[in-house]
Amino acid sequence: MTAFATQTMPEMPLSVAQLRIARDLHQAEAALDEALARQAQLLQTMVGARRDTGVAPFLGQEALMRLVKSQQATLNAGGELARVHGRLSTISAETCGGNDACPPRAELKEDEPASAAVRAA
Repeated sequence: MTAFATQTMPEMPLSVAQLRIARDLHQAEAALDEALARQAQLLQTMVGARRDTGVAPFLGQEALMRLVKSQQATLNAGGELARVHGRLSTISAETCGGNDACPPRAELKEDEPASAAVRAA
């Protein structure tokens, strides 16, 4: 017995739910990109301020290291969101035939330089 067989009359057509999910997913993906861009700008500003003000070379090092950890966490969140996107695409194809053109898959192989993986995507 499938999950759909136990449900009563649906309150929303699948196509409407699919469109809403796609909209919110794309907004979440854009928000992660925005967060990464703002974190990168903050990192540049912090390093620039340290250099331009002539303070000690390692002043604020702990804050910089924590910011880089924050960037890594945001990148990890992006990877998880990409997995969500992939699973939702599968569900969409199974239930509605799909309507969302997904971006190409980007993977970094151990022996491949990062720049080559970016070009492949």
